[in-house]
Amino acid sequence: MTKTTHEGRKTLKNRTKLVHAGRHPFEHYGFVNTPIYRGSTVLYPTYADLLARNARFAYGTVGTPTTEALESAWTEIADAAGTVLAPSGLAAIALALLTAVQAGDHILVADSVYRPTRHFCDTLLKRMGVTTTYYDPLIGSGIETLCRPETRLIFLETPGSQSFEIQDIPAIVAVAKAKGLCTIIDNTWATPLFLAPHRFGVDLAIEAGTKYLSGHSDLLLGLVSANAAWYGRLRETYDTFAMCPGPEDVFLALRGLRSMELRLNEAQRQGLIIAEWLAGRKEVAQVLHPALPSCPGHAIWKRDFTGASGLFSVLLAPCSQTALAAFLDGLTLFGMGYSWGGYESLVIPFDCRGYRTATTWAPAGQALRFSIGLEDTEDLKADLAAGFARLAAAA
Repeated sequence: MTKTTHEGRKTLKNRTKLVHAGRHPFEHYGFVNTPIYRGSTVLYPTYADLLARNARFAYGTVGTPTTEALESAWTEIADAAGTVLAPSGLAAIALALLTAVQAGDHILVADSVYRPTRHFCDTLLKRMGVTTTYYDPLIGSGIETLCRPETRLIFLETPGSQSFEIQDIPAIVAVAKAKGLCTIIDNTWATPLFLAPHRFGVDLAIEAGTKYLSGHSDLLLGLVSANAAWYGRLRETYDTFAMCPGPEDVFLALRGLRSMELRLNEAQRQGLIIAEWLAGRKEVAQVLHPALPSCPGHAIWKRDFTGASGLFSVLLAPCSQTALAAFLDGLTLFGMGYSWGGYESLVIPFDCRGYRTATTWAPAGQALRFSIGLEDTEDLKADLAAGFARLAAAA
């Protein structure tokens, strides 16, 4: 029952934790879901309480019962010491980085990270006097050779954004621990259900709740969880910025949390069906899906992850832009949009060449990233097959 403490639920399966974490119905007159608390001002009953700021919530920016419910639940699911929320995934990335760096620091960032992460490092952090070196995500323990006396942190994202390289987390964390460096990971693809970074010794873990936590493409949210060594500093940075998400978004994320494992398991199942089907098409040169044995990094994925989400990429055999447009423009079930993790299927073309510096991205053909939703996979196959027929006709 929801009266069970966080500690008392440690032996429960994630599916059970997701139903009960962060809920305290009898603090809210028995209502199952924590209500939406909107507000800025918090009243104090006495002068002494006001002077001492003796209140569970001192002001709206510090938090509300709604935000506390999600923070508490995510902390439990992520096996962390604490969690803070942010208005978007990118805001969570910025918050994590600003927690760990100061002027004069040097940081190591995977060459395959989410492109806005790279932009943040190359602009705002650069103006702050922070130097960024991008590294080959497959470097493993060799990352030690890139560390300098002023190196402060290592930023991971696995699989790599768009190109799906799998990083050797234990090897990189071992180097970081030996050198006293902070480790940060963008764990949006796997979520804590398929990869629990803090169990590998990662200090700060980022999640774009916009994606699978939401599950419905109707909110923006970011989360940063931390281990005991870093949570105090993370919370201090968060409070300094007052980086508050909207209460309705937090409420919707709490609702999404309850069914997240069910949706994620279905996304995994559906994604593999479509990935395997695409791997058999003559128009496809390679499928970049970590759960496929043919994908580079599969062995490490199998060692460290417990599942795969519904997001993956494919490399097409060479074709013209006209043929690619014919394929994409006629799709009826796949929307073209820069997100993923919702109930609807999506596809985008991409080209990493303009934002890689430590590695070379040079496939012979066009690259597409797919997010497989909850439609029937036979309907999705038919939509794609018709697209390939248009592609062939245009060629």
